[in-house]
Amino acid sequence: MVQAKTWVLKQHFEGFPKDTDFELKLEQLSKPKDGGLRFSDFIFFPYLLCCIPSGIYSCSSEVLLEAVFLSVDPYMRPYSRVRMQAGDVMIGTQVAKVIQSNNPSFPVGCHVVGQCGWRTHNVSDGSDITKVLDAWPQSVSLSHALGAIGMPGLTALYGLEEVCAIKPGETLLVNAAAGAVGSVAGQIAKLKGCKVVGSAGGDDKVAYLKELGFDQAFNYKTVSSLEEALKNASPEGYDCYFENVGGPFSSVAITQMKAFGRIAVCGGISLYNDTTQQTGPYPQLEMIFKQLKMEGFLVSRWEHKNEESLKRMLTWMQEGKLKCKEHVTVGFENMPAAFMGMLRGENIGKAIVKV
Repeated sequence: MVQAKTWVLKQHFEGFPKDTDFELKLEQLSKPKDGGLRFSDFIFFPYLLCCIPSGIYSCSSEVLLEAVFLSVDPYMRPYSRVRMQAGDVMIGTQVAKVIQSNNPSFPVGCHVVGQCGWRTHNVSDGSDITKVLDAWPQSVSLSHALGAIGMPGLTALYGLEEVCAIKPGETLLVNAAAGAVGSVAGQIAKLKGCKVVGSAGGDDKVAYLKELGFDQAFNYKTVSSLEEALKNASPEGYDCYFENVGGPFSSVAITQMKAFGRIAVCGGISLYNDTTQQTGPYPQLEMIFKQLKMEGFLVSRWEHKNEESLKRMLTWMQEGKLKCKEHVTVGFENMPAAFMGMLRGENIGKAIVKV
C-alpha cells in the first residue's frame, strides 16, 4: 500500500480563493493491477485445437506514479465550479515518474504527463497519461512539459495558427503577456515575422517582454489611459488579439482592431473571481462594422496535432528561439499558496510546484 498526499476542494470558492477552501488529506492507494491475460483466463476447446478468452478477467494493466512537478493554471479557478464537487481532489496536470508498472507502454523510470490532480502519487491504467517526448534532452527541465512544451505552449500555438491564422507582417496584441501562455504566444508571433505588443501588470514583467523581443510592451496598471497606450504602441491598430484577460481591457482593445481582425479568446482571468457579473460595454456594433472574428477555443480541439507541435516547439527551445521563465514553488504542501499567487499575478512565466 502506498500513501498519497492530496489537496481537496473543501468548499467551492466564493470570490478569491482562501486557505480554508483547501484541505490536505491522505489517500491509501492499492497495488497497481496486472491486466495481462493468464492461462486460467482462457477456455480450451479440444475440437477446435485452440483457446479463447473466458471474458471474466478484464482489469487494465496499471502503473504507480510519483509526482515530480505539478502545474497551477488559471483555468483551475473557473473549472472548479463546473467540473468539481466539494470534497474532490483539485484538478490539474503533473509530470510524474513511473515507480511501479504492469503496463509495458510505461516502463519503470519513464516520465509521463498526466491529469492526476493535486496528488503526490496516483495509480493509472494509462488512459490519462502520456509519455514525455522520447527526444526530450537532458539539458531541458521536465517541468517545461507543463509549460512551453506542454499545454500552455500548445494553447499559444493553436490560438495563433488555428484561430487567428496569423500572417507575416501582421500586428498582434497579447495581454497577460508575461504569463505562461502569453509569453509563448508573443515569441511564436515574432518567429512568424509579426509585430507584437504586450500588456503586463508590472514593470519587471514589461522588462521581461522586451528581453523576449516584443516590439512594444507596457504596464497596464500604471498607464494613465489604456486606450492611449494601445494607440501609441500600434497607431495603425491590430490584426490579431490574443485574449487572456477579458473585462474592461477587452472592451478597449476591440476598438483598436483593424477591419477583418481576428480575436482568439483563450481566457478571462479578470472575471474568474467575480462575485457579481461584470456588464458592458458591448462590442457588437464594433464587430459588425469592422467585420471582426472572435472565437473562443480549448486546446484539446487539436489534440491530434500535439506530438508534432510539441516537437516543433522543443526544437525552437533548443535553438534558442523560444525562451521560457518559470516561477517555481518548492513543496507539495504549498500547492494552494502557489495557486493563489498565480491568480494574483505573482509569477513571470509558468507557475510550477516542485515536489
